[in-house]
Amino acid sequence: MRFSGRISGAARRALLAVSAGGIAMAGLVLSPASVTAQSLMNHNSNAPVDYAADRIELQDRANRVLLSGNVDITQAGLRLQAARMTVAYRNAGSIEIERIDANGGVVVTKGDERASGNVGIYDFNRRIITLIGNVALRQGGNTLNGGRMVIDLTTGRSTVDGRSAGGAPGQTGSAGGRVSGTFSVPKRD
Repeated sequence: MRFSGRISGAARRALLAVSAGGIAMAGLVLSPASVTAQSLMNHNSNAPVDYAADRIELQDRANRVLLSGNVDITQAGLRLQAARMTVAYRNAGSIEIERIDANGGVVVTKGDERASGNVGIYDFNRRIITLIGNVALRQGGNTLNGGRMVIDLTTGRSTVDGRSAGGAPGQTGSAGGRVSGTFSVPKRD
C-alpha cells in the first residue's frame, strides 16, 4: 500500500536554528562543514510514503491506519521509525495523508541528521514534524538535547526548547527546562 501525501521566541527558551548556513546559534555560524548537511530543508512532503510494520489495522470509518511493531516509514529520503504509528488520512478519491502520530522510540533520519524523542507528530498540511520528550538531535559530531523540537520541513529550521508537551511556561521537561549539547570544532594544526 502506498500513500501520498511557530514556535514564538521567548526569553525563557533556548533556541537553536539549523539553517542552510550550517548550525547557527544567535546568528553565529558554528560549523561551516554543515552547509551541505542540512538535508531537511525543502523536503518533498508530497512524495509517496512507503511503510513496513509487523501489524497493520485499517480503520476505514475513522479514516486512519494503525501500524505497530517495528514501524518504518520512508518518504523522499526521510525515514521515520517507531514502535507504533497512527496514520490519519482523508479519502478524496485516493488516500491522502494528513498526519502521522508516532510513539515508542521515535527516530527521524535524513542524510547525516538524526532526531529522536518519545513521541512524534508529522503534520503533512503544515509540513512540520514535532518531537516531544527526551529529544536528541545529532548532526555529525554536533549534539543537542531538549524537551521538544519542531522541525519546519519548508525552511529546514529546527527549534528546540526544554519543555515537554503539555508543559505550561515555566514547567520543565526531562532536560530540566534547558537545552544542552555539544558543538564539534574543526581540528587545527
